Order: sequence, then structure tokens, then C-alpha cells
Amino acid sequence: MEKLKGYRPNVAAIVLSPDYPEKCEFMIARRKGMRKGWQFPQGGIDPQESLETALRRELKEEIGTDDVEIIAEYPDWISYDFPKNSRNPRRYPFKGQRQKYFLVRLKPEAVIDLEAFEIPEFEEYKFVDMEELFRRITFFKRKVYRQVIDHFIKEGLL
Repeated sequence: MEKLKGYRPNVAAIVLSPDYPEKCEFMIARRKGMRKGWQFPQGGIDPQESLETALRRELKEEIGTDDVEIIAEYPDWISYDFPKNSRNPRRYPFKGQRQKYFLVRLKPEAVIDLEAFEIPEFEEYKFVDMEELFRRITFFKRKVYRQVIDHFIKEGLL
């Protein structure tokens, strides 16, 4: 993993509905207490943890299931800065995150449970089309999401 000083290593999951590829819907979730905090599931990578292990652990913690099929991995690490006015206590001592993105499909038997972890991070989720995805997601993640999704479109996966 390439390290970038001041950036937290992180994995992120673009979770597609079990209806993929017939229907392309993205799962987004809203952070607890944040009216406009819609995003993909994501989280930090623990020391000595593989990317796939971190991805599956974060999915279990955030949406209550890791019952997914990994379709593809974005080839590069992408970094972004936290907004200056961010109130998220996890951002400190970091100025941003360095992320590895995965495109995953929920298996038909998967059950999403936002209350599965002792401290839930999300309070609501929904499946949306691409247009609604970019209307809802938090502003500072749009450029990164666009870059990753455009890559998967170019690869013929979306």
C-alpha cells in the first residue's frame, strides 16, 4: 500500500444491488446525525490487514453484511481532503483519506442491518440510480466518486 503522509488508508465499497447487472442501482447510506451525509460504505485499514479483509470487515461493521461478490478493484489509490469545517472526530490527526475502491454486488440472500455493529455509523440506506447518486452524495466526495465510476463504466462494468 502506497502511503501518503497525513492521509488515512481506507477502503471503500461501491455496493450494487443484487439485481445487477440487469439493473444498475447503487447502495448509499446516510451517516448518523448528518442530513446530507450520503456516501458509500468505507473505513480504515488496520495494520497488517489485507485490502479484502478490511473491505469485508468494514461492510460487516457498517451495513451488517459482507455477503458480497467482488466484481472489480479500482487500479489506483485515490486521495481526498476533508472539508475544513468537518466535525468528524475521525478526521484528526488526518487531513484526508487515501482510498482503494471496490465494485461489489450484494448477493441475493444478503441482509442489510445498519444496527448490527455496537456503534452504528449509518441511520438510513437506499438503492439509487446513477443520477440520484450524484444528487445525494456529500459534496466533497463527488469528484472521487465520478472518477471511480467513470473508470468502471469505461471497463464495461456499469
